[in-house]
Amino acid sequence: MSESSQRRLPRGRYALSREEVERIQRSRLCAAMAEVMAEKGYVATSVADVLQRSGVSRQSFYQVFESKLDCFMAAFDTAGDLLIQRLLEMVGADEHGVPGPAMAGDPLQRFEMAFTAYLEALAIEPAYTRLFLIEVYAAGSEAMGRRSELQAAITASFADLMGVTDEAGRFACQMVVAATSTLVTKAVADNDLEGLRAIGPPVIDHVRTLWRAGAFGPQDGRPGSS
Repeated sequence: MSESSQRRLPRGRYALSREEVERIQRSRLCAAMAEVMAEKGYVATSVADVLQRSGVSRQSFYQVFESKLDCFMAAFDTAGDLLIQRLLEMVGADEHGVPGPAMAGDPLQRFEMAFTAYLEALAIEPAYTRLFLIEVYAAGSEAMGRRSELQAAITASFADLMGVTDEAGRFACQMVVAATSTLVTKAVADNDLEGLRAIGPPVIDHVRTLWRAGAFGPQDGRPGSS
């Protein structure tokens, strides 16, 4: 169930602080933005569409956001937070992001578990995933800049997960993340969630091949290098 259809504010007086009311409205507006754009695309989505889907008034919208783009950027950040939250839950990490015992294997085992969880996290939140991967291209340079920053953070996390520290290995991680982005974007654009999940095995096998070929840099003493 989407957040836009959850927890309607009661009519009349209610015992909520202004900050709590704004938080609930922001959450509903972000969810509505993602839902409507999944159906109509960024360009065709209007503030009126978001208001109708969320049940929030126009006055309240402009108390929270300056524009449609401002709402989109907040929804984009929500999409990233949701993805990370789902991913941490699936790999058994705690609230501080510390991986659980299941992630204590060798680098290739860790990658397989994390990548499978990543694809499942994308499939669980299709509206936010579409916003995150596709509609961001239509939202302009500010949104694309935010996407580039997030992709760089994902690349760094991937390298850390694999224990890669040298420049050549980090570049290999960057290429894997960029290629994965292209593959998952097509599946999401086609609304093919099974196709999205099916990306996992061939990518995992390819990363294994690259790892054993030394594409991620020196592997002496690392588990899984033989």
